[in-house]
Amino acid sequence: MEHVESVEPPAHDRCGFHADELAAQALAGVSARSGGIRNFMTEQHRSFFAALPHVFLATVDAAGRPLATLLEGAPGFIESPDPITLRIHALPPAGDPAAGTIRVGDEIGMLGLELSTRRRNRANGIVSALDASGFTLAVRQSFGNCPQYIQRRTVTRSERAADRAVRQIDSLDHALDAQALIQRADTFIVASRSRDGLGPAGGADISHRGGRPGFVRLRGDTLSIPDFRGNRYFNTLGNFLGEPRASLLFLDFETGDLLQLQGLAAIEWDASEANELFAGAERIWHFCVRRGWYRPRATALRATFLDYSPVTLRTGSWISSALP
Repeated sequence: MEHVESVEPPAHDRCGFHADELAAQALAGVSARSGGIRNFMTEQHRSFFAALPHVFLATVDAAGRPLATLLEGAPGFIESPDPITLRIHALPPAGDPAAGTIRVGDEIGMLGLELSTRRRNRANGIVSALDASGFTLAVRQSFGNCPQYIQRRTVTRSERAADRAVRQIDSLDHALDAQALIQRADTFIVASRSRDGLGPAGGADISHRGGRPGFVRLRGDTLSIPDFRGNRYFNTLGNFLGEPRASLLFLDFETGDLLQLQGLAAIEWDASEANELFAGAERIWHFCVRRGWYRPRATALRATFLDYSPVTLRTGSWISSALP
């Protein structure tokens, strides 16, 4: 394993938005400052990651498609030897479609999510080293996110059923358990990546989405998702503009079942029309499923619901009479 020497944060520590994020902000009619995005981690973010028992990742498969997954371990399985380095002592297990997608030089998006406190931080970068026990991430972007739309849960651990068969899904039409998981979800994770050529501001990214149960509308193999007011960075939707391939991860907090999907994203930017369909929505985006994997009891993570985020309670539900 290569050792990365401890370094001081660079003097010019603010990261700008890439061109497609700026384009998405313009389409939404907003302007955001990138002051919260740094090219190093603060001490608070470093200690936050080190205390987590799980982390969400966006990897990139051999065809260049993003893939959302979850890694876990005892608190401390993530280490930060310096402000620009994370060492993760875990890899996707056999059965995870992300197995083998972590390679030296590849993009990784990382999301730390502490459900009991609604804290979340992101760290995106490049894999700088890899061995049989884990990998090292050279951090290029680090930033926190507000607690909006995160439902609070008490987290526990259970036994992961490593021997359960993974079921590959070509269509959701006959995957009743996958349909049910999507339709009752109040939380999911979305992985995206920028198109090539955008420099250090680009790369893979992973983000949280939350709402009332049923906030994801399912019709055949198309998921329709309201986009609520957030940090106005438009990392995910900006990536969709240049690279529509994306990945979603749904987690059953009671059973540990995971549903991972890959597909294509498209955005409807009309805010007034979106709000007519779904209270609180500023726009709607659609995700057309191309492939998926249902993994029963694939994670040891369990969580008991405590309460909704206050902003989640101000959002609505799909209005049947208004649907096209």
